[in-house]
Amino acid sequence: MPRIQPFRAIRPTADNAATVASVPYDVVNRREAAELADGNPHSFLHVVRPDIDLPEHTDPYANEVYETARRNLDRLISDGVLARDETASLFIYRQIMNGVAQTGIVCCCHIDDYENNLILKHEKTRKVKEDDRTRHLLTLNAHTGPVFLTYRDVAAVDALVAETASSESLYNFTAPDGVQHTVWQVADASSLVEHLSEVAAFYVADGHHRSASAWRAGAERRAANVNHTGNEEYNWFLTVLFPANQLNILSYNRIVKDLNGQSAEDVLVRLRDVGIVALTDDPVPPAAGSFCFYLDGSWYRLTVPAESIKHSDAIAALDVAILEQRVLEPIFGIEDVRTDSRIDFVGGIRGTDELEKRVTKDGWACAISMYPTSIKQLMDVSDAGEIMPPKSTWFEPKLRSGLLVHSLD
Repeated sequence: MPRIQPFRAIRPTADNAATVASVPYDVVNRREAAELADGNPHSFLHVVRPDIDLPEHTDPYANEVYETARRNLDRLISDGVLARDETASLFIYRQIMNGVAQTGIVCCCHIDDYENNLILKHEKTRKVKEDDRTRHLLTLNAHTGPVFLTYRDVAAVDALVAETASSESLYNFTAPDGVQHTVWQVADASSLVEHLSEVAAFYVADGHHRSASAWRAGAERRAANVNHTGNEEYNWFLTVLFPANQLNILSYNRIVKDLNGQSAEDVLVRLRDVGIVALTDDPVPPAAGSFCFYLDGSWYRLTVPAESIKHSDAIAALDVAILEQRVLEPIFGIEDVRTDSRIDFVGGIRGTDELEKRVTKDGWACAISMYPTSIKQLMDVSDAGEIMPPKSTWFEPKLRSGLLVHSLD
């Protein structure tokens, strides 16, 4: 069973929580991060996106980027914006977006459980991003953003979470994007730890690079410590555990740079060999096995015959896999979506208007609106030890960085 542990959080004082909390490092580019942090020296973006405090064309992996992140974290602590708790705790973290709540447990998980697949993954990581996050983590000596985990629901855990969430909160604010964030400190962690021991596995929902980097950083600290005992804080990494039935996966849409030397009509003819194609006024696919294409100024819906889908195969049944195998490679000539610059990915939170914009204003040739992957599919793939195609899931709302930080010491 995967283990959890309370931790001594580094966290904002109550009156600073709203100004400190930031979006994660990887959902904004440098320009967007700089705009969000403009005029706010407390924003945790100065820690997770320190390039905003450096000249615009600074190499994102330059030494000064990581050194700036460390200085900014130290500044927030020395200025009293952040402080470290005297005792270890678990926390409850609730987010409400568009009237829908998800409530998780903030805790530390063990890096050995990650390595031994008690914490299951569904996505490959890229070495350059792993290297970046590992270096960031070791330079700051802290996990600055939690890994988003999920698990199959346990009624007793739900009841304990609800009990804590009925008490007075540490933080309660609504972020500029309209998402409400509330955090409670758990008075007695032992019952939650006990009941979560019933869970056979946790699943990485979002944060594969953060979790892989946490494991690497912990392994490096172990190797460097001749007096390693196994009790050190670097053996643990920061997570939020959400019950699966509360989570919402949005679509992860695609845009294609060119039509592979074909006309729009050529592409439509070939799509008709894949399934039923029809003009549509609704750019959102109604069900799994359907896709909407923005092509030559119009939306078209492609519906793949259900009988042609191998539903017993966790990977083959995924819409993202069907699209790769039947459309992207044979029609658009995109053989590897991980490396081909002719394809890009757009989170569903940005809506289909963003897809049209990328075609009509930014010069892309075709946009593809996807039906979301389900939580069940994510778990089925992870249970089978398989890996999803890249960019299969987009979770909202995103966990704020800076509310709860875990030190490696």
